[in-house]
Parts: sequence; structure tokens; C-alpha cells
Amino acid sequence: MRLASYRHEGADSFGLVLPDGLFDLKRRLSGAASLAELLCGPALEEARRLAAGAKAEIAFNNVRFLQPIVHPGKIVCVGINYASRPGEHATDRPKYPSLFMRTPLAQVGHGEKLLRPPESVEFDYEGEIAIVIGRRGRRISQKEARDFIVGYSCFNEGSVRDWMKHGVYNVTAGKNFEASGSFGPWVATPDEIRDPHDMRIVTRVNGEVRQNDTTANMIFNFEELIAYISTFVTLEPGDVIVTGTPTGAGVRFDPPIWLKAGDVLEVEVEGVGILRNEVADEMI
Repeated sequence: MRLASYRHEGADSFGLVLPDGLFDLKRRLSGAASLAELLCGPALEEARRLAAGAKAEIAFNNVRFLQPIVHPGKIVCVGINYASRPGEHATDRPKYPSLFMRTPLAQVGHGEKLLRPPESVEFDYEGEIAIVIGRRGRRISQKEARDFIVGYSCFNEGSVRDWMKHGVYNVTAGKNFEASGSFGPWVATPDEIRDPHDMRIVTRVNGEVRQNDTTANMIFNFEELIAYISTFVTLEPGDVIVTGTPTGAGVRFDPPIWLKAGDVLEVEVEGVGILRNEVADEMI
């Protein structure tokens, strides 16, 4: 299934994504008040039953898409996690993944404006695959880790590059400007994914392909990331792990190519869909 969170006629809801529209689930399910509760609870099986006979009832252009997980407890991001990014590690394969956090307000949903802050022109994109955690766990083994993934989504991990260098070892500021990134358009359950270890991800700016790679080239795969992260923190239902970006971000061009107002960014993940956002200048 593909499942979306959205606002329709002034009310927040969630539902099935069908080829020609949406099928609302919130009013049909008593056991889930949000998509996160649906994905991580017993109502998921009832949703599967409803999906068998579902027909589109809400047009895509009649909703405002929200982030699929509207209020994630944690958003853990992984840096430099594709082998296609040579020269960014001191060794061929680092011993441990590089991690940082994003706040929920640092992303918007599909179709919403990405805001370029007035403090910098060095506004960049990073197309990534997000995984949604469906069960509570600590010190999860790699063997068990796949069972903790309840869904996959697209993510643009927008970055303000010069603000990532204000501290010696601190990228937090540049990774957390409000509305600098995006998450969506929806979540695909694991049965929609052909092979998690060979999922293609493509990022386009104004229709031009900038990033094109597969998870086969990840340095740390999904299971390794879950095992490592859960060593030091309990992963909770609805937590999100953003798993790294391939080569091709704007900063890597010579000279760099920064995002500007009017640019249209698309992140496409195999088995999920296309996350699309337009850039606008933040007004203060």
C-alpha cells in the first residue's frame, strides 16, 4: 500500500493512494488517529482489507499533502553514505556512520514551498530515502532490523551549506532551517518495494537529473543503520531515519549550483513515487 497524510476541506486525515486519487481511511478506522498510528498499530490489517475494494474518492489536487509522519519523535539523518561520493571519507569505508538530527519543522510536505532563507544563498538539495520505524526497539540486531521498517518514503534533506560550517564538527544549524527540506509524498509499505538493497533514487532540478544511484551503493544499508542507531537510543514507532544522499548535490559542481526561487525540485524513489517542491525566498 501507499499511504498519505493530507488536509482536505479544513480537516487533517490520511488514506490510501490510488492511481487516480485518494481513499480516506481515517473516518473508516476507529483504531488510528494518524498515519503513524495506522502504520504502527493493529489497524494496519484492517486498512489492507479495505484496500482490496477501495476506489478513489478524493482528487489529488483537492488536498494539501502533509508530511506522511506529521509528528515524528525523532528524525535521524545519515551523512556521506553512498560509495559514489569518493574523497569524502578518510578511508574507503568508515567504521561507523555519520549522524545528525533534523527537527520536524525543518521539512514540509509534497507540493509545499521550500524556503530559501535570507541569511544565505548557499541553499542546496539532497535527495534521500527515508525509512519509517514501526516498532519500539533497542539494540536491534541486523538480522531483525528489517522487521522494524514499516514504510519507505522520499526525502529532500535541504542544506544551507555555509551554516553547516559555523562550528568545527557541527552541521546542525545548516541542516535545520525551517521549511528547508521536504518529506513525502507518501509512505510505501515494504510489500511495494522490489528490493530494498537495490532501490533507485533520482533527484531532478527543473527536469535536469542531478542525482541517480541505487541503495546497492550504500556504505551502510538500512539494517546496519537501524542496528547502530538503536545501540544508543530506543527507536520508537513513527521515528524516521533519513539514509543518505548520492553524489550530485549542488555544492559538488564547479562552481556550485545553488537553488534559487522558482526552481522545481523532484526526488523520485523506486516503489514510492515522486516528491515535488518549488523553491521560494523566505519573507521576513
